[in-house]
Amino acid sequence: MKLFGAIILTSLTILSALFLGGCAPATEPTEPAQPAAMAPTETQIVNLYTDRHYDSDDLLYQSFTEETGIQVNVVKGKSDELIERLKTEGADTEADLFITADVGRLYRAESAGLLQPIESELLSTNIPKNLRDPDGNWFGLTKRARVIVYAKDRVNPDELSTYENLTDSKWQGRILVRGADSIYNQTLLASLIEIMGEAEAKIWAEGIVRNLAREPKGGDRDQAKAIAAGEGDIAIMNTYYLGLMLNGTDPEERKVVEGLGVFFPDQEGNGTHINVSGGGVVNGSKNKDNAVKLLEFLASEKAQTSYAEANYEYPVLSGIPAADFLNTLGTFKEQSLDLSRLGELNAEAVRLLAEAGWK
Repeated sequence: MKLFGAIILTSLTILSALFLGGCAPATEPTEPAQPAAMAPTETQIVNLYTDRHYDSDDLLYQSFTEETGIQVNVVKGKSDELIERLKTEGADTEADLFITADVGRLYRAESAGLLQPIESELLSTNIPKNLRDPDGNWFGLTKRARVIVYAKDRVNPDELSTYENLTDSKWQGRILVRGADSIYNQTLLASLIEIMGEAEAKIWAEGIVRNLAREPKGGDRDQAKAIAAGEGDIAIMNTYYLGLMLNGTDPEERKVVEGLGVFFPDQEGNGTHINVSGGGVVNGSKNKDNAVKLLEFLASEKAQTSYAEANYEYPVLSGIPAADFLNTLGTFKEQSLDLSRLGELNAEAVRLLAEAGWK
């Protein structure tokens, strides 16, 4: 019994020690816990809504990320659909930057309150005043010239002169062009409203309708192909489409361009109409500083050179050479109109196109 009691006592002593040890305060760590301020920061991002669908643009965004560490999240879509999406999302939008083609769309986004003014010395220096919003809501990033394209075997370029000349009866049944819903045609007409006034601009639109070879349809590439097919002899087009066709992978498109000539209208007067693709910081952007940095990058020498060489657009930054293809077309006098004014005239241009019967 003494042995049994001793065993019980010893066991109780051990259990008591274990119990007390388990309740004792834990030993303090030798290294303090890492403060929250030392935790890794979140990845820097900028969310971009764009209607530009070129591989060369994607490469530019990758280059921006490599240089800045800011990840570019890209949402692509048609311009008007993206504008409506921004309206619907409102203050809840994740978008930081909106990039689109044509000043008409940039103005639509601005007038809808979707863009916010920003100040940037680099953007103000690199982008000419007439190619950006005076209040800093949007900035032109590339230029496109809207020119007359003609069949080399059927049209003598000496017959061509101005946009107004296209209403001459000698062009009856020979002109090809996109429809009235084309923002490019709307802004071209807006430029003529600014230059000639509403009445004369309407007469011009009516003259184009009289001289059409077919009902307006398709995009700029389709107008070039229609010339090659003999459906018409001249078309109104943006120059960069010709560069993309000539240097693309489709041998038929290359053949089409080889049979075309390019004429820059109104060189003795106001100059050839130009437009832009451009961008603005979205109102309520949650990454505003990053959006401004991306805009500045796209207006830099590196990006402007890429726009010119890869997409056959004219750079907005002075001193950047145009692509070899554009150089073969020669230099030309540009319209010097304030593009923000053409945005304001978009609604009037749309109305005149409808009144002129331009479908």
